Amino acid sequence: MKQGHLSDWLVKHDLLHRSLGFDYQGIETLQIKTEDWDSIAVISYVYGYNYLRSQCAYDVAPGGFLASVYHLTRIQYGIDKPEEVCIKVFVPRSNPRIPSVFWIWRSADFQERESYDMLGISYDNHPRLKRILMPESWVGWPLRKDYITPNFYEIQDAH
Repeated sequence: MKQGHLSDWLVKHDLLHRSLGFDYQGIETLQIKTEDWDSIAVISYVYGYNYLRSQCAYDVAPGGFLASVYHLTRIQYGIDKPEEVCIKVFVPRSNPRIPSVFWIWRSADFQERESYDMLGISYDNHPRLKRILMPESWVGWPLRKDYITPNFYEIQDAH
């Protein structure tokens, strides 16, 4: 199987990961274990991925894993098409904890908070991990597939 530059580098240095293939733009997606994410994040930054383009999260399947997704870019002067990689970290919904990358890429601040607010993924060592969209009193995680909206009324019942 073809591998991207970061994947080749990780293999060369015996760092565990799994390639999930390439997307339609040719960007490689890697799966990293939760316990390896903090060191691989630092390594990615040192390797040159100096820009966190986006971080998001999603519920893989009802009752299944939650995923935190990171889109990293190597920004350099004089490069028209910067190198990119997508990294996915899967966590069990029973204990969804991932090391925060806030201290590496400050742009992760609101993005990790949104993932926490909507899916309940706790980002360890995040300096301000609290709800950002929902009120602090909100119960549950609205984007989980098994979430039941409290006091939900069908639109036709609202008339």
